[in-house]
Amino acid sequence: MESFEVAVVGMGALGSAATYHLARRGAKVVALEQYELGHVRGASHDTSRIVRTSYGSSAYVRLAQSAYRDWAELEEESGERLLTITGGIILLPTDGPYAAADFTAALTECGVEHELLSPAEVRSRWPQFHVPDGVETVYTADTGIAHAARTVATLQMRARVHGAEIRDRTPVESLGPDGDGVIVRTARGDIRAGKVILATDAWTNALLDPLGASIPLDVMQEQVSYFRPAAAEDYDRSVFPVWIWEDDECYYGFPTYGEPTVKAARDVSENRMAPSERSFEPAPALTEQLAGFMASLLPGSGSVLRTVTCQYALTRDRRFVLSALPEHPDIIVGLAAGHGFKFTPALGRVLAELALDGESTDDLSEFTAAAAMAV
Repeated sequence: MESFEVAVVGMGALGSAATYHLARRGAKVVALEQYELGHVRGASHDTSRIVRTSYGSSAYVRLAQSAYRDWAELEEESGERLLTITGGIILLPTDGPYAAADFTAALTECGVEHELLSPAEVRSRWPQFHVPDGVETVYTADTGIAHAARTVATLQMRARVHGAEIRDRTPVESLGPDGDGVIVRTARGDIRAGKVILATDAWTNALLDPLGASIPLDVMQEQVSYFRPAAAEDYDRSVFPVWIWEDDECYYGFPTYGEPTVKAARDVSENRMAPSERSFEPAPALTEQLAGFMASLLPGSGSVLRTVTCQYALTRDRRFVLSALPEHPDIIVGLAAGHGFKFTPALGRVLAELALDGESTDDLSEFTAAAAMAV
């Protein structure tokens, strides 16, 4: 039986980042992906993802600050430009469930520069927005865009350079912890690993259920749409920010990025379906809902050009899970709850630290598997 120090299961953003950091530290690591690398069945494909420190929780702000340092290190080592900084705004209706004060307090606590803007100030700075009264806006200059597919490919390439063995089209059938590590049973034979990192998102419980260690997940198909503005130059990243509308229904969007379109989506559309049920077909009602929202907030954004789907696997309260299982400490779970891409290199690093050192240099006390599994 082949033997490895660590086996990583799942080669989306988190798994690829963990594999990179493990290999960079000299670990003997094998990474297993059930589909082809770069596939579109999960949540790590397409182009743009938001990067930001602006959260209403200091735990996430601190982790985002770590991530920015890890992004810079990855760019320097790889020679790739993966981030584009544009500045960004969080728009918070004052009668909604989220408070601008939570964002400004967390940012202030962590020393992140920011501004609190009135609707008039937003409209003056970015006349593309039709922001109604009764909305508070938090601006952070460090917000921007990560190139998703390029990031994942870069992590995989650098992991191989450092000696990682990456095996795609290799489904993992089960995990057998035995006190001396874990037997990883795959369609291509068994592997013994001292530690296993599960970065399997919506497929996580297929491997945890037989161990009696499932984590409650809300799995759904999400979709994003690309709009074609008549005046694309008005939405260029040099003059237009990344934006997030935080309300009972949340939306987010981007400036133009690689093409003369603006990308936008509703966050958590509740279009529930398991991976085996994925239609990969956008829901017309959701596309129509998004188009209506865009027409009111950004009337110049134009009509929908195309819509693509992805997959969400949300934990309770959308908290990350970055820890070993309580009953199976040789199995480490990484779940990012649909908002983790901005943290990618940091999440990979902390998962690698947990596997090799048993603890992380970052505070992960709020992101335990035990808390995610608690009723």
